Amino acid sequence: MIGVVIPAHNEEKHITDCLHSVLRAAEHPDLCGQRVAVLVVLDTCSDATAQRVAAHSVGQLEVTFQNVGRARATGAQQLLSAGAQWLAFTDADTVVPHDWLARQLGFKADAVCGTVEVDSWTDHGESVRSRYLELYQFVENHRHIHGANLGLSAEAYRNAGGFQHLEAHEDVHLVADLERTGARIVWTATNPVVTSARRDFKCRGGFGEYLASLGASLNPSMNAGAAP
Repeated sequence: MIGVVIPAHNEEKHITDCLHSVLRAAEHPDLCGQRVAVLVVLDTCSDATAQRVAAHSVGQLEVTFQNVGRARATGAQQLLSAGAQWLAFTDADTVVPHDWLARQLGFKADAVCGTVEVDSWTDHGESVRSRYLELYQFVENHRHIHGANLGLSAEAYRNAGGFQHLEAHEDVHLVADLERTGARIVWTATNPVVTSARRDFKCRGGFGEYLASLGASLNPSMNAGAAP
């Protein structure tokens, strides 16, 4: 069984598109009919995210952590207990390609770290887009780490100790633990996901804040809301 974990905190605007893409990826012929269990971890949601999720054939788990690391870890544990042999992680404001899961398994690695593309630069402008593209490596053997595009075997996840209960950078710490345990990691740009560049990002220290910090560095007088 393949398990997909999607943490969500007030994502009513994005979760439907995310789930459509994940469920499409779950039907890829190269998976040869393997069961795919999708679990949305609803972390302190006060909007209509739960209702949007209920309209799809996926599982949902309501928690009140306000902690993305703990949400990912809790979702992973539930799917591992249900028999998942491979875990894939994405975010509720992200759309995955149709071959996302098939490509992850196709590498026959312990873990797969993929890249992200931005859905629209409207909220940030051309200068931020240009700076982002200067810094980002859309190549094989890149070293980018995104919880929105990560997959690994159940064995590798357990050996690394799973996600730490961190409010940010839980993905970076997990990959560091994977490397410490000698896991074989594939760093690929061949299965990019598309994620939101909205300014009302949910996770402090995450991708949205990183984009805001790029804007602030280009225009120091602008209050971009980024952490110092």
